[in-house]
Amino acid sequence: MRNYTGPNLLATSACLAMLAGCASDPGRYPSLAIRDFERVQGQFEVGGGISALPAPAAPSPATVARVSALLEEANRAHGDFLAAVGETERLLVAARDLNPESNLWSEAQIALAVLDTRRALVATRLADLDLLLADASLAYEQLGEIEAARSAVAALTKEEDLVLDRLTSIDN
Repeated sequence: MRNYTGPNLLATSACLAMLAGCASDPGRYPSLAIRDFERVQGQFEVGGGISALPAPAAPSPATVARVSALLEEANRAHGDFLAAVGETERLLVAARDLNPESNLWSEAQIALAVLDTRRALVATRLADLDLLLADASLAYEQLGEIEAARSAVAALTKEEDLVLDRLTSIDN
């Protein structure tokens, strides 16, 4: 048989005192069960339904002009990009097995960087169209013309990405 003295007796006494507090008179504290007035009752009537939203406003003339200008700039930049592809490809093929100290290799890398910069010009027009789309959406304006221009510029960007991927594979 164990002798319960010292710290063990004190710890045991503390635990018994806490357990005694839990077993006190249940009528002393309110029940935690849901009371009748806390239950959901009744229904709310919906009157008339939701009215139709008004049609979005036509885009402003300034927005239409900006969209046209961005689309024209993107097409011009894409044309410049396509015009430079042939020369860049020729340089990359010629410099394929050369070391980085070669002038031809350097020229090919510069041509690829210039082509990548031209791609960035189209991509910035896409970003500008994204901003116009967001602004028009927040102003609750019609988005059709902006979305069409954005889709066209996104297609140009995707085409340029594919060309750059192909040229980069020549470089490696």
